[in-house]
Amino acid sequence: MAFSEQQYKEMSESFQKVRQEIQQFIVGQEEAVEFTLYAILADGHVLLEGLPGLGKTMLVRTISDVLDLSFSRIQFTPDLMPADITGTSMIERLENGKQQFTFQKGPVFSQMVLADEINRATPKTQSALLEAMGEKTVTILGDTKQMERPFFVLATQNPIEMEGTYPLPEAQLDRFLCKVLLPYPSKQELLTIMKRTTGAEPINLSKVMNTDELCIAQQMAKEVIIADDLLGYAIQIVTATNPFSEDALEEIKQYVQYGSGPRGVQSVIKLAKARALVQGRFHVSIADIKAVARPALRHRMLLNYEGEAAGKVPDDMINIILEKVQQGVAL
Repeated sequence: MAFSEQQYKEMSESFQKVRQEIQQFIVGQEEAVEFTLYAILADGHVLLEGLPGLGKTMLVRTISDVLDLSFSRIQFTPDLMPADITGTSMIERLENGKQQFTFQKGPVFSQMVLADEINRATPKTQSALLEAMGEKTVTILGDTKQMERPFFVLATQNPIEMEGTYPLPEAQLDRFLCKVLLPYPSKQELLTIMKRTTGAEPINLSKVMNTDELCIAQQMAKEVIIADDLLGYAIQIVTATNPFSEDALEEIKQYVQYGSGPRGVQSVIKLAKARALVQGRFHVSIADIKAVARPALRHRMLLNYEGEAAGKVPDDMINIILEKVQQGVAL
C-alpha cells in the first residue's frame, strides 16, 4: 500500500493536533509526549522513568483519551500475581444447573495498559507481561488469546526508593522500544501546573484520532523510506555501544559492560521513521537517527563498575558515540 506525499502531510497535521490536545492538560514534558507518540506510531512500548508527581500516570491516561483507546491501569505491588494481570478461568453456574469454566479477562486486555511502578512487582509477575508485549498474545492454561490491536504497554518506574523493588530483567527491558526520562519542571511550568490543577475550571479533552486512523498511521510509518547509508549509520551507532566490537571506542571499552543487541537497531529505525512521519516527511534523515538514539539505546547499555564509580550514565556514552561515529558508506 503506497501513500502520497499529501497523505503524509495530512497525517503529520493530525499528530500536531494530538500533541496540542495533550499539552492542554500536560505541562512541559515535551520529550516524554514526543517519544511516547513516536513509540505508539512505531507499535512499540515505552518505559517512563521519573520522580513521583511528575505526571507519568496522567500523561498515559491523557494520550489514551485523545487517541480514543481503551485504557487500563495496573498498580504493581509485591503481592500482585500474574493472574491479576492476565485474568483467570472461573467456574460459572449455568441456568440448567451445570457448571462451566469461563475466562475472565484481566486488565492487560486493553489497547493501552499502564503498568504503574512496574519494578515493585516480583519477577514472576513482571514476566506475565513479556508474552503480551512481545507476541501480542496471552496464553492461559494452554489457550492462546490474541490482544486487541493496537496494543501498547506504557510502564513507569521510580528511580528513588529502591528498597523492596525488583529491577527489570534485561529481557524485559529490551522489549521496550524506548526509555523516556521525565525531568523536574521549571518554576514557570510549576506555576502553570498549579493554575491548571487547583483552579475551578475543568479541562475537557477532545478525541483527535480513532483506532482505524491510528492503524493507518502505523502502516504509513512502516513505509517511510530510509536510505542504505542511513541504515548503515544506525547500525554503526548501535555496534559502537558494544565494548567487544572491533572498532569500539576507548571510552566504551573502559566504562561499558554490555551494549545493545539487534533490537536496538530496530528501535532506532522504527523511532526515526515515526519522527519523520510526525514531521511530514516520507524519508528518514540523519537528524532523525541522532534524535532517537538516546531514548532507543539508554536502557540497552549496562555500565561496568568503573563506569558507575565514575558517575557515568548511558546517555554520556551515547553522546560520545554520536560525536565520534561518522556517517559511513552503506553496509
